[in-house]
Amino acid sequence: MASSLQGRLPINEDVLLMQKGTLMRKVRSKNWKKLRYFRLQEDGMTVWHARQAGGRAKPSFSISDVETVREGHESELLRSLAEEFPLEQGFTIVFHGRRSNLDLVAHSVEEAQMWMQGLQLLVDFVTNMDQQERLDHDWFQRGDKNQDGRMSFREVQRLLHMMNVDMEQEYAFQLFQAADMSQSDTLEGEEFIEFYKALTKRAEVQELFETFSADGQKLTLLEFVDFLQEEQKEGDHASDLALELIDRYEPSESGKLRHVLSMDGFLSYLSSKDGDVFNPTCLPIYQDMTQPLNHYYINSSHNTYLVGDQLCGQSSVEGYIRALKRGCRCVEVDIWDGPSGEPIVYHGHTLTSRILFKEVVAAVAQYAFQTSDYPVILSLEIHCSWEQQEVIAQHLTEILGEQLLSSTLDGLLPTQLPSPEELRRKILVKGKKLRTLEEDLEEEEEEELESEPEREQEPGLELEAQAEPETPELSPRSKDKKEKKSTPIMCPSLSALVVYMKTVSFHNFTHSREHYRFYELSSFSETKARRLIKEAGNEFVQHNAWQLSRVYPSGLRTDSSNYNPQELWNAGCQMVAMNVQTAGLEMDICDGLFRQNGGCGYVLKPDFLRDTQSSFHPERPISPFKARTLLVQVISGQQLPKVDKTKEGCIVDPLVRVEVFGIRPDTTRQETSYVENNGFNPYWGQTLCFRVLVPELALLRFVVKDYNWRSRNDFVGQYTLPWTCMQQGYRHIHLLSKDGTRLHPASIFVHLCIREGLDEDES
Repeated sequence: MASSLQGRLPINEDVLLMQKGTLMRKVRSKNWKKLRYFRLQEDGMTVWHARQAGGRAKPSFSISDVETVREGHESELLRSLAEEFPLEQGFTIVFHGRRSNLDLVAHSVEEAQMWMQGLQLLVDFVTNMDQQERLDHDWFQRGDKNQDGRMSFREVQRLLHMMNVDMEQEYAFQLFQAADMSQSDTLEGEEFIEFYKALTKRAEVQELFETFSADGQKLTLLEFVDFLQEEQKEGDHASDLALELIDRYEPSESGKLRHVLSMDGFLSYLSSKDGDVFNPTCLPIYQDMTQPLNHYYINSSHNTYLVGDQLCGQSSVEGYIRALKRGCRCVEVDIWDGPSGEPIVYHGHTLTSRILFKEVVAAVAQYAFQTSDYPVILSLEIHCSWEQQEVIAQHLTEILGEQLLSSTLDGLLPTQLPSPEELRRKILVKGKKLRTLEEDLEEEEEEELESEPEREQEPGLELEAQAEPETPELSPRSKDKKEKKSTPIMCPSLSALVVYMKTVSFHNFTHSREHYRFYELSSFSETKARRLIKEAGNEFVQHNAWQLSRVYPSGLRTDSSNYNPQELWNAGCQMVAMNVQTAGLEMDICDGLFRQNGGCGYVLKPDFLRDTQSSFHPERPISPFKARTLLVQVISGQQLPKVDKTKEGCIVDPLVRVEVFGIRPDTTRQETSYVENNGFNPYWGQTLCFRVLVPELALLRFVVKDYNWRSRNDFVGQYTLPWTCMQQGYRHIHLLSKDGTRLHPASIFVHLCIREGLDEDES
């Protein structure tokens, strides 16, 4: 395995020099800049570092952890040190998930280029590697303790513990000897692959295969069609699908020609995207994207500039880059007066660090549409003087250019909000506006210029509500009152950039219906929104069918924790803003909803949440919503990772918890018993039953925990998806880490069955 992979590694001069090693400066902050010796290992897959050449080295990162490599000028940290280090000598390694970036400065431009080009070459190679090949290599490298390219039986025993396998020594030695074709008492290359295959045989899949196969050797086309129809609920297109799947997953050419599926092909299908719990038809953009914006849930971020807590955390442009790349379509910017006439972004009245507004806008311009073409909403909270408001308007106009939407799409007065499709690759400004859209358009028609904007305004119009009610929750009352008294009148050039997203104060639903327009929207704290759902849930649903709502976390969440967005989505709230820097259950639910529809950041709400006459009440749902019963048979698990990797001898005791999130009566959870000392191939074979009244709003979360009788069970992995994207039948659920990154090859194997109505029979 090591040798076969090394034979395919893209070796060039850059990679060879990286394997010799380089002394570079590792930069964590303006004050922390230390020399470290970085060296690419012989496997070409891992980089180690030491304090000096020849010093005691330890792993720094794996190539498979790297998302991309950026040049020095793209790093705000390296830019802040430009007087100390030339930017051309710096570069940034960006990792998957929430892991912090690694900023490095080489001794020369040539060395920096060598590392950037070499790393990108290896990242591209790993990205294109077969998942199984990558897996074989990863396990081999972890097991080959002395890194000699061969694995002794002692190293194999150590590897089995790392893989969560509790196996009798005699049986393990039999597998080892069977794979050791060279009889060298070590495994290398293909020998390790054979050993790994023997280790990962799936008895429960073999049993399922034999149930549908007449001869136990193959599935004929008709047998496979029966399986797809009876178990996988594929319906009338099962015949055509069977031919496609055989062609896609059957490894032998003769099998493809005879239209039969071997056991290997059957397992490949079940482990693939087609056999995944998430319906592959929901992965690309599959929803109608031509409806008004208020008909969609919109992936939204709160205090996007923060990468830590709300009081002392670091403000960073990286917060915007990460949010946009993960599909957020509404990002928040708190803007204050800065030195030298340049507005700054930070969390007011706190110790959070400050960044320049123009750098935020530049990052948004660069990354807005890398993940999705659909519109980005800049939610501006402006606390600036007239002069710096003009600078804000200037930066937005000059930096965003054609991307910025600064007038209605056709110059005419609209009757409803435009659709995501109509707003493709446009950036919208959300904020206070001096006048109505109607008055703006009338003025454009009359071609009147504002020569003295100060006198044209109402004398009492101030930015009192500009900071959307969330600022007072965190700010001392005295400071807040002073700020309200001294808040300047809004600058017309900035006001003019607010088109479809004018923020207004919320009084009550009747007041909104009588006084507000469809392009005006209100923000609610999570506490107020929850209270409104309880007191007037149906009115809130009707309100959200014609107007946008934004909900933000309580100011008491100074640790940047999150609330459950599901109960706000139940009322049709579109922009439920999350602290995306904080992983956990709430972000799993958020990621689960927006995993569908191409990850574009917009998900169409159910029809009963788009109807202004809707009778739906999220707290008291009644028909005509179709209730369903879900039966989940949790069958087995595959290669579950260790929770505490520092304890080599410790093996997990896994259990599976299935959670349903939806309206209050539907929100529940059940779990299996735990399997003792087996994280490699645990078997449960237990069935859980769920009754769901409003499946259109439900999300399912599958969680694997490590049973611990002394304390709370430890998290192993999870996967969350919408009910509407779930495939029935025998399915694999590929687990994600707490950080949301793939835990390949960790999975659980389940059978899912949906029945109409509320079955009483749980068997």
